[in-house]
Amino acid sequence: MTTTTTLTVDIWSDLVCPWCYIGKRRFDQALAAHPGRERVQVRWRSFELDPGGSREPTLTLPERAHRDLGGTGSDNDRRMAMVTDLAAKEGLVYRLDRARPVNSFDAHRLMQYAEREGRGEAVRERLMGAYVAEGAVLSDHETLVLLAAGCGLDPGATRAMLAGGDFAEEVRADERRAMELGVSGVPTFVFGGRYAVSGAQPAEIFAQVLDEAWPKGPADRGDGVCEVGGAC
Repeated sequence: MTTTTTLTVDIWSDLVCPWCYIGKRRFDQALAAHPGRERVQVRWRSFELDPGGSREPTLTLPERAHRDLGGTGSDNDRRMAMVTDLAAKEGLVYRLDRARPVNSFDAHRLMQYAEREGRGEAVRERLMGAYVAEGAVLSDHETLVLLAAGCGLDPGATRAMLAGGDFAEEVRADERRAMELGVSGVPTFVFGGRYAVSGAQPAEIFAQVLDEAWPKGPADRGDGVCEVGGAC
């Protein structure tokens, strides 16, 4: 690769997705260790796993999983324990018994705003961590204002943004692009518009694709995507 070569990585994720936080941490590790990290442009994209979901928290994540996936209570406990253990290996603390799946559209609008204000990474980490460990309801505007304020965003401006329709089109545009590329689940990482990695793959997989995805000719146009790795 030449010193002028750059690589874009588009990441579709949902803030109320425990696997997305694990995937983020593993990708971060791979990128931090990569010699070309300064020439990688990461673009986070909005994706709603349940766009028709309620804004009101009703079930905890384990209750929701049990309803949707079935099995016995012990089966569900094992599923939650497995995710929690994998997260712990990445240095993440999960208390999934507190997590409450809700409509994430406004949380994604907040993320679009935070990116514009230069606080995207801090707010994303805070929202993801608050969801999986603290029982934060990410559809509640005052909760979002409080979490964002801790990352340096002005509470009044954040509250006003959430009360209106700002950044709704940006969220929808990301979701339309996901449909165009065939992205149907998250996390999904698209390298250089050509290579897609689905799921919270090990850091070694991300490192391998970072090496393979560097453009060797004209800039990537993103005309087609070849999937790498297994789907989540």
